[in-house]
This record gives sequence, C-alpha cells and structure tokens, in this order.
Amino acid sequence: MKSRTPIVLTLLATLVALVVAGCGGSSDEKGGGDSAGSSGDAKTELSLVAYSTPQVVYDEIIPDFAKTAEGRGVGFKTSYGASGDQSRAVEAGQKADVVTFSTEPDMTRLVDAGLVNADWNSGDNRGLVTTSVVSFIVRRGNPKGIRTWADLLRDGVKVLTPNPFTSGAAKWNILAAYGQAARGGSDPQAGLDYVRELITRHVQVQDRSGREALQTFVSGDADVLLSYEYEATTAQKKGEDVDFVTPDDTIKINIDIATTRDAPAQARSFLDYVLSEPAQERFADWGYRPVNQTVLDANRDRFPIPSGLFTIEDLGGWSRVNDEMFDVEKGSIAKIEEEAGVSTAK
Repeated sequence: MKSRTPIVLTLLATLVALVVAGCGGSSDEKGGGDSAGSSGDAKTELSLVAYSTPQVVYDEIIPDFAKTAEGRGVGFKTSYGASGDQSRAVEAGQKADVVTFSTEPDMTRLVDAGLVNADWNSGDNRGLVTTSVVSFIVRRGNPKGIRTWADLLRDGVKVLTPNPFTSGAAKWNILAAYGQAARGGSDPQAGLDYVRELITRHVQVQDRSGREALQTFVSGDADVLLSYEYEATTAQKKGEDVDFVTPDDTIKINIDIATTRDAPAQARSFLDYVLSEPAQERFADWGYRPVNQTVLDANRDRFPIPSGLFTIEDLGGWSRVNDEMFDVEKGSIAKIEEEAGVSTAK
C-alpha cells in the first residue's frame, strides 16, 4: 500500500498558499493606501502622511517622481485626513517618512516628540511646500453677493467652516476672520467680537476637516464656505458648480512639509522633488501658490496679492496664538466655540 504523505503535504502547501494570498494587500482607513507610483518590486516604501486637501496633487506628483532616477524603485503608502488628527496619529506611532500639515503647531508637536528635527524649517523654502489665502467659496454666480467679511454677518447668510480643534484649515479661517476685524491684531476685542457673532449666529456645522466641509457645502444649502483659495480652484477643476471671492483683508496661509528624523534618504529626495519646478507646477495647476520662485513668477497673474494681506506673525506668531486663542482650557476662541456648543476635544 502506497503512503499518502506526499499527497497530504501537497494539499497542505496549496492551502497555505491560498490563505496567504487571501490576506495580502492593505488599505488606508483615512483615505490613502498604496498610492499611484508604487510598485510590487519597490526596494523602498515611503509613508506620506498629509492633511486632507492636497491628495489630488500628490496623486500626480508621486507617479512623476517614480519616473526620475531618484524615484526609481520607491513605493508609497499615503494617508490623508484632518491636519491635527494626522499629526497626533504620527505622534502616537503611525509610520511616517514625509509629513505635510496645514499649520505649524502640527509640525511642532512632532518636533517636541523627537520625530522631526528642530531645524526642519531652516532651508531655503523655510519648511513650506505651498502657500495660500483664506477665501469665500460661494454658489455659482455668487447669488448672495458675498464680497466682504461684513457680508458674512448679514441676516440669513449661512456660513460653513470646519472645527478649529481638528482642522488646520479652520484655524486659518478663524484667524482670517479675527485678524481683519482686529485690523491685523491691533484691536483684539474687535476681532473676538466678530468671531463670536460669526460662529454663534451664522455657522451651523463644523466638520472635522476642510475636505469634509467642502463636501457639506456642495451637498447642502449654505451660502459661503470659508476655505483655502485652492479648495475653490480644486472644486472647480473637479466640476463643482462653485465660485470664490478673496476679500481684500485676509491671511497668508503657510503649508509645511518635512521628513521625519529616521526616514530613509529617499524621503529627502522626494521632498526635494516636491519643491522642484515640475512638482510645483502641479501645485500651481490645482490653485496652490508655489514656493518655488521661478514657478511663482510664471504664474503671478493667477495669484494676485490681496491689498490687505496679513500674516500669522502679525498676530503674534503661532506660539502666542495657540496659547491665547486655541488652548482648550483658557483660549478665547475655545470659549467662543464652547458657547456655540462645539466640541473642543481633539
């Protein structure tokens, strides 16, 4: 009688192979996953952790990078979400080689945690990948005639902005609203009075991220969405029926990028590529203001400078602003949000 051992071993090997194949692959619960440009035989996989809105741009830049000598054999895993959520996730242990956030405090959190070098913003680009300005996204044709910050406080005007305790976009929105009323920070009480009236009387929903807020605006009945200029141009490029207005008095938005301390050399190569002319042109095409001077000069007509533009430094810098306005226990904006019934939990 012949032994059945070889047959049994063959069947077991086949079964194991099928189980392994069924468990393969991964997905990113925050909207990323294995990004275009990655390959099954990649020698290095980089993890890009970013705030929500620039996903459309990185979906183009990553395949472009893969075609370069530095990008050959480099794969990517990407994650996109609200800026504060993303920063806290990396602090808690989420793998990241390149991080890009919409506010500096989200990067500072990782510096304090020892995950990003303290000199991350010492290069020629000062740690920036793009800039923007706070604008008003309105319905096609701007039926309510929204032009100024005063227009947002008119009776019956419905405004959307995300929650500033989860969204970096929302912090910039609130600071733009505050700064224009405070005349660049010289009259803090006037700024807070404006924000209180805006939040408590006109803002009905505060989503977790800028991307979610845009989706709410597109599908809802609000009149205005406070957002980055490039949120509007991205929405238009995707075929959404919206227009946008940039008020004369608004704030310059700085978008930060860095490699993490233990990232492989390919992460620095990718960051360098993101700052190169081809990649910065990609950003400009989607409405982001480039930090590459050559690309910015070539697109100057598309990105006029508002006459009353002010900066975070005019308001005292991020350290002061975060402590005085957004501290959950004592911040002036935190108190206004609590008055409006909005969660300040992060």
